[in-house]
Amino acid sequence: MYKVLLLNDDYTPMEFVVHVLERFFHKNQDEAHQIMLHVHRKGVGVCGVYPYEIAETKVTQVIDLARKHQHPLQCTLEKD
Repeated sequence: MYKVLLLNDDYTPMEFVVHVLERFFHKNQDEAHQIMLHVHRKGVGVCGVYPYEIAETKVTQVIDLARKHQHPLQCTLEKD
């Protein structure tokens, strides 16, 4: 199993991070807001834990959407 992590930056809007969490990680608005604040305050936050292939796909989806909207948001995975 692999953790999908979002990394804080000073440019990506908080609303975009919440949108990503709702869209790709199926978080409700409250959960997404809490994770976004954690990422903002601590520099990194866990979006979810998945088998490798699913985690890798989610990382790619997040980065692709961020780049499409010209945001530098970083997403990565690490072994749980």
